[in-house]
Amino acid sequence: MKIIYGINQVKRYAKPVVALGVFDGVHIGHRVVLKAAVKKANDIGGTAMAVTFYPHPQGEGSLHSLEHRLRLVAELGIDVCVIINFSRAFAKVSAQDFIKNILVRRLNTYYVYVGSNFRFGRGASGDFKLLEKLSGIYGFRLKAFNVIKAGTRNISSTYIRRLISKGNLRMAQRLLGRPVSVFGTVVRGVSFGRKLGFPTANIDPHHEVLPPSGIYACRVILGKDKLNGVCYIGRQPEFLMKNSHTSRKNLKHVEVHIFNFNKPIYGKELEIQFLKKIRKERRFASPGPLAAQIKKDVKVSRKILSRH
Repeated sequence: MKIIYGINQVKRYAKPVVALGVFDGVHIGHRVVLKAAVKKANDIGGTAMAVTFYPHPQGEGSLHSLEHRLRLVAELGIDVCVIINFSRAFAKVSAQDFIKNILVRRLNTYYVYVGSNFRFGRGASGDFKLLEKLSGIYGFRLKAFNVIKAGTRNISSTYIRRLISKGNLRMAQRLLGRPVSVFGTVVRGVSFGRKLGFPTANIDPHHEVLPPSGIYACRVILGKDKLNGVCYIGRQPEFLMKNSHTSRKNLKHVEVHIFNFNKPIYGKELEIQFLKKIRKERRFASPGPLAAQIKKDVKVSRKILSRH
């Protein structure tokens, strides 16, 4: 997938089928829109294009970082993704000017695929009805998709963020259409896990929403490799924090022990998919009991992963 940062960098593409939205989380509602755009582009010999915005127009915390979002969009077969910088200046662009100057003049849009509840333009004044009205004037075609519901509730990234934060991974996975995951960079830690016999990768999770503290059976996506492991989310052990700066003692710490893996991966990016929570976080005053518990956690995680 070609990624284009900035609307002014876009060149002409053949019959762009534009999936329009923030797509934070790329949940099952987003996936319907994106997959349909890919299918239509393939049917007409066009270009499947996603147009998204960063940072979040509503100023919300991210379910996924931009890079994670782009990886998920690419997996669905989108050819080109255009990222519009949602700056103060862009927020002042009227809905009519967005359609005329960006969708029509800049992107040469052939089709627009959009969720029926999508709003755009200054003050979120633009909607499907305006797109429908101006499509006849500017000559692009339009398809809207109804909001998918979970029971009586609209599926949204905000709702899924809340589910993950509360630890309802089963429902969140159902609404995402894939396991709950975080994407991050491997950073250097204190290498204490290696001393216990369980080397771990410490993760900077790119400000993504995290499940509650605890131990999770997980799958790790590292490049093209799919690996198994056990992940810890929580504070560092007390005996490691005695000399730590107090402002860092309450920060959530994310590290993963990857089974049968012992390669240096500092600076690399990986995705941790949470398959099941094994237990809640516990405090250990010394290394011995912690090592014994990790051994048990690994055994339980292997058993869970054998069923996946």
